[in-house]
Amino acid sequence: MGKVRIDGNALLLPGGVRVRFMRTLRLPETGTHALPPGLGEFPVRRVEDYAQTAPAEWRARGGVMLPVYLREAMWLSFGASEPAALQVGVGKVCAVSGKPWSARLSRSPQNYVVLPRQPWLDGINSGKGTVRQFVAVPLGLGATVEGQVTGEEVWGGIQLQTFPLEEARLVRWREEERRKRERARGVTGLYGGAPPAPGAAPAAPAMAAAPGGPPRSAPAMGLGVGGSMRQEVYKDDWPAGSWAEEPAGRVFVHLVTPPEWRRITGEAPPPSPVDRAAYTKAGLPWFDYYDKVGEDLAPTDPLGQVKPVGDWLGDDHEPWQQPSPHQVKPLGDAPGKPVEDGDW
Repeated sequence: MGKVRIDGNALLLPGGVRVRFMRTLRLPETGTHALPPGLGEFPVRRVEDYAQTAPAEWRARGGVMLPVYLREAMWLSFGASEPAALQVGVGKVCAVSGKPWSARLSRSPQNYVVLPRQPWLDGINSGKGTVRQFVAVPLGLGATVEGQVTGEEVWGGIQLQTFPLEEARLVRWREEERRKRERARGVTGLYGGAPPAPGAAPAAPAMAAAPGGPPRSAPAMGLGVGGSMRQEVYKDDWPAGSWAEEPAGRVFVHLVTPPEWRRITGEAPPPSPVDRAAYTKAGLPWFDYYDKVGEDLAPTDPLGQVKPVGDWLGDDHEPWQQPSPHQVKPLGDAPGKPVEDGDW
């Protein structure tokens, strides 16, 4: 397999796939809501850079780690320079199909998202045109998707695996894209335009020189579900046989409690997530995304039965303030060093 790298806080997987982990507001567990905003990226670090302080089982699995608070919500932002099929696992349960993690793609039920068609994923595919929000919870309570679907909590974290187009189809796609670019350059030359300069990648925060404490078992975290939001998980519209049979790359993403993050890395964790009512009161935006061309995947039985984390952790007493209509922005149609892999 190819190498996974970190660029700033983004994971770069083989095939031009970019994944960012976004902090966000946690939704109420009742009702269906607009897409919550991103509140910045989670910091991401390679496990192997902390061989003296990271738990042994994490080092064996390799990958990366990020800090997350109890009941904090997140969403995954995707980008791809070429078409790719991306599998997303939560505790080695597929977030799209609800089936066990697999080294192979499946179209029935579909166990991947198609990039760049799918711009993001905010939760598990659990309803028609909706997902249930990813929310961090500790292992051992049964609250994770992994615990509810499999009856065990062994893995936790997030798993990513990417597949490119099969070679002949990828060659044809690249040739078509080359011709499109040539035509576009011809039009640009006629009117004197110039392509925009690419944005600079964010610099990675400086590493702490001396994280403290010897390796030990760390509190394991996984993903459960919170509130429901309007988001489609798109059906693959590439012809059957379009994707490579073998994955190009994969990575295990460990979820770390803020105290363990400080102990392992020596860095201060991000501040606690912003209060939802304060965000809405400030008039900041929410989002409504709909693609009239895309076909949404049907919900799956295993994921449709997953209960929210409030059933295990108790009611959420943080007050909810509904955004006003002008705050919901329609988005329209879709327009480092290698990370070591391990045994998982």
